[in-house]
Amino acid sequence: MLDEREVSSFVAGTTQYFEVAAGQPASVGSPFLVTQGTPDINEYTGVITVSGRRQGIVYFTAPRGMLVVMLMKMQESNVGHENLCDLVGEVANTIAGNVRREFGREFGISPPSVVSDGQAMPLPTGCHPIVIPINWRSHTAKVVVCLK
Repeated sequence: MLDEREVSSFVAGTTQYFEVAAGQPASVGSPFLVTQGTPDINEYTGVITVSGRRQGIVYFTAPRGMLVVMLMKMQESNVGHENLCDLVGEVANTIAGNVRREFGREFGISPPSVVSDGQAMPLPTGCHPIVIPINWRSHTAKVVVCLK
């Protein structure tokens, strides 16, 4: 289970991404623990596998519309499927990378993988995910952290 400092690191890593890359801050809702089932995901999800002192996954899941607006804000006119997948993977990787800077080398992160079909994300056994709601402009996304 993550402690408050660790959750705060993910919140800070997320807000930092939106301030720098999307050029507009995101607001973060209250993180919450999911004790039954799995959190819902959106059309696009970037997944990072974590190894080392902690094991599990971190993912960023966002609706297509949010990713399209983010690409346009970044001056990218190609809002096709491939670029949406690249962006959601980049967001997940950057958030995990921001957290890795604080946790150190013991927090190993994989290259991102992307799921774009909106199906439930399998979670590691033995941990409950923490969902961090993200609000950016009129869109809602989430960072899900499931580490043991």
